[in-house]
Amino acid sequence: MLVSGISEPAVSLPEAQAFVRVERGEEEALLAGMVRTASALCEAFTNRVLIARSFTETLAASGEWQRLSLSPVRSIDAVDGVGLDGSAVALAAGAYAVDIDASGDGWVRLIDAGSATRVRVLATAGMASGSNEVPEPLRHGILRLVGHLFASRDGGGVGGPGSEPPAAVTALWRPYRRMRLS
Repeated sequence: MLVSGISEPAVSLPEAQAFVRVERGEEEALLAGMVRTASALCEAFTNRVLIARSFTETLAASGEWQRLSLSPVRSIDAVDGVGLDGSAVALAAGAYAVDIDASGDGWVRLIDAGSATRVRVLATAGMASGSNEVPEPLRHGILRLVGHLFASRDGGGVGGPGSEPPAAVTALWRPYRRMRLS
């Protein structure tokens, strides 16, 4: 189970409005949703969290190294043992080991699980601290995808209903894409 916090958007609403050439505020809620959607698709495509946010992940209690699902991990802040009844207890520092490798993957393993059947990990992941630190190709790809979504929102515009996002979007994101084997 993974619970992720909410971070600020990678591009601002005024940037999206300027990109799609909407000056009035009547489309703000629609554009804000499209910015969130495009940002989530960027994270899914690249397998990276764009802007730092905390998250909680629950893993099986195991003596084997287990990789956290989000990356790049900036910090692993707490490791709690979770019992059968769902109660969580902070584990002593010697009862577990954590590591963040050079790729930004976070790893956890239990040395002494005690009565814990699961382990809950509180960590922080993200490429950047704020939107201005997100690499420009990722930001521009998000804006281009917002523009595509906005133009084809009613089944009209670029390519019609069900049209694919512009190839330029994935071309901008591909250098930042991280693939995992296993």
